[in-house]
Amino acid sequence: MTSSRSALEAAGKRFRTRSISRRVQQINISAIKEMPLLASRLEGCVSLGQGIPSFPTPPHIVDAVCRALRDRPESGKYTLGPGTARLREAIAASLWREKGVRADPQRELCVTVGAMEALSAAVLTVVDRGDEVLLPSPNYASHIEQVLLAEGVPLFVPLKAGDWQLDVEAMARAVTPRTGAVILCNPHNPTGANFREADLRALAALAVERDLIVIADETYDFLTFDGESHFSLASLPELQDRIIATYSFSKKYAMTGWRVGYVHACEGLLDQMMKVHDAVAICAPTVSQIAALAALEGPQDCVTEIRAALERRRDLICSGLETMRDHFSFVRPRGAYYLLARSRHPGAGSMDLALRLLNEARVITIPGAAFGPGGEHHVRLSFGGFEEEIQEALDRMKAWLDRQPPS
Repeated sequence: MTSSRSALEAAGKRFRTRSISRRVQQINISAIKEMPLLASRLEGCVSLGQGIPSFPTPPHIVDAVCRALRDRPESGKYTLGPGTARLREAIAASLWREKGVRADPQRELCVTVGAMEALSAAVLTVVDRGDEVLLPSPNYASHIEQVLLAEGVPLFVPLKAGDWQLDVEAMARAVTPRTGAVILCNPHNPTGANFREADLRALAALAVERDLIVIADETYDFLTFDGESHFSLASLPELQDRIIATYSFSKKYAMTGWRVGYVHACEGLLDQMMKVHDAVAICAPTVSQIAALAALEGPQDCVTEIRAALERRRDLICSGLETMRDHFSFVRPRGAYYLLARSRHPGAGSMDLALRLLNEARVITIPGAAFGPGGEHHVRLSFGGFEEEIQEALDRMKAWLDRQPPS
């Protein structure tokens, strides 16, 4: 089973299969990473593709790392597997201050190599061969591949097409005796939805009733628009022994390249996850942990500025897409920095559309099929880049569509 046709395969790349394990053969490198690889072979591309924020890492974070590298020899050595004690204490304080979530820094927190490692470790810990995992559709592409890597079975449950909100009743109908977990990213990649508190509480009740583990990807917890707030599933007492919540410094503090995040889970779950963490990572990079501590303990105006800039970019990309209403429909994002644009040309598959935009308009987008069946006939657009690049990409898309729209 594969989640979608590989973008590299669609572009003609061939992969070796002899001596390759079944679990690896059945997954793909995410199209989110493949499309920039294809673009690197072309000249003059502009990107609405991978979610890399344009902002530099704030100076106080960089300065803290430079001082540590110069003055503290231990900054080049391993830390304890769960991370430095001081960083875990700072994380616990942040969770309580921002979400009302109590986390024991000694027993319930682990610093990881980005939220991606935390998510992979969570899935490998709780998903066995043949276990079903509920995924809203469309859904973040890597969640799908992580389930397949664990030899689990993704159960795609469509989001409500009009506003990309959760359909908890449909999720309840999809549960079978083989269903063991649900993975939820909120705010949502790839749609930009910010899920309603009432629906999240209903999902929590379903998890308790049907004995499901909840894996909550809260990478974009800081990034909501139009004055909306983010509701964290980790704040619900009824989920405390069945939730694995993952977080990232990548987007909030413009630290994508530092590869540092963390996971919060009850001791019984985290102890088991630590086996995976030790096997694949040992510990998160020490210098990145120093950077993460500086991020949490330093001034937070950088987060406010990043959020404000991204809201302006949200408005920019929506205005641009309004001029392409003959070709695309879309739902205005309420969080994260993505939207899904649906092609109004029914014959245009998302992979073919994304490849044509790349090769003919020199604009990088992500084919919606990478995000599960609910993403077909869409392309995902990221507005994390510079405003000038976003505007240039929109201009190129409109000129290309006006000249030769997909059939």
